[in-house]
Amino acid sequence: MILHIETATDICSVVLADNGVVIAEKTSEPIRDHASSLAVFIDEILKENNIKPTALKAIAVSKGPGSYTGLRIGVSTAKGLCYALNIPLIAIATTQSMANQYYLQNKNYNGYVVPLLDARRMEVYGAVYNQQLQEVHPIVAEILHNESFSFQSEVNYILIGSGAAKSISFFESKPNVTIDEHFSVSAIGLVEPAFKAYQENAF
Repeated sequence: MILHIETATDICSVVLADNGVVIAEKTSEPIRDHASSLAVFIDEILKENNIKPTALKAIAVSKGPGSYTGLRIGVSTAKGLCYALNIPLIAIATTQSMANQYYLQNKNYNGYVVPLLDARRMEVYGAVYNQQLQEVHPIVAEILHNESFSFQSEVNYILIGSGAAKSISFFESKPNVTIDEHFSVSAIGLVEPAFKAYQENAF
């Protein structure tokens, strides 16, 4: 049993999973209320599913990039739980979790996923992932321009996340680049990579 915590964006999300299978999820509206929501979500999701904290085998947390305040809340909570329960901590890149979530929710999509997190002004944190969740382009802090992320003409790309909307003007002329403005981050994206990390003792 692994508890997954996502607080890197405006969304606060907690997912409980057993052997890589989602049991329950609690996700907030995007109101940046992580400090008051996270502990409540964790308590509720365990009680509602009759799971004692001692049954948890690990805690997985989104490690960024993302909101400094949100990440601080999520990571400190995860570390505190791991310390108290004497269980391992698993840290997953936020961009990898986002890409995994997109592929899970869009199983027919066969292009690359580009998670973008708003970093103020015209800067984003972003990366490019293929369907095997391999980094085609590593995580970077990028000031957006027409050649950002080295898009190839023979590959389709989908841009997701809080930084996607402000990139429209740079990529709207590229027919193989589209933007999903409805994507909403969830801790569900952490489940698969976290379970793999758990099996590999990658703590």
